[in-house]
Amino acid sequence: MKLKFFSAVLLSTALLIGCGDEASPDVEGCEHLQEGPASSVNASASTSGAPAVSNDHRRYDITLTDVAGGKGGTVSFAAAEAVHYIIFTSADVPLAIKDANGQTVASEESASSSSECTEIKGRHTFPMKVGTHTITFGPTTQTSVSIVIEEEAGAHEH
Repeated sequence: MKLKFFSAVLLSTALLIGCGDEASPDVEGCEHLQEGPASSVNASASTSGAPAVSNDHRRYDITLTDVAGGKGGTVSFAAAEAVHYIIFTSADVPLAIKDANGQTVASEESASSSSECTEIKGRHTFPMKVGTHTITFGPTTQTSVSIVIEEEAGAHEH
C-alpha cells in the first residue's frame, strides 16, 4: 500500500513539474526547438491538402517545396481556442497566416530573435479565432524550417 501511495505521489509531482506551468512562451518555444519531440512534415505547394501542425509541445521540421521565387509551402493549424498564438521558427523565413475564410491574419508582433536562446530565429504573434488556419512560408532560400507553436499566455498542461 505504501508503495502505491509513493508511486502516486511521484507521478503527481512529475505531472505538476512538466514543462513548468509558469514558464514563459519563449522558454517553452526554446525548449521544444532544442529538444523536441519532433515530427517531420512536407509543406504543400497549395493550401488545399496542407499537412497539419499543432500547438502540442512538439517541434515540426517542415521540408519546404519549390514555389515561385524559391522555396516555401503551406501547412494547416487548427486553433482550438480564440487566443494569441506565437509561432517560433528556426530560420528567419517569411510567413503569412490566413483564417478559415481566406482572410489574412495580421501579425501583432514579430522578431527575429529571443533572449531565451539562439535557436529562435523568428517569433511571430498572431490573434487567431477558433478554426483552421493556413501558415504559408516563403519564398526563401531555406530548404526547411522548424516551428513550435505556443499560446501566448504560456499556461498549459502536458
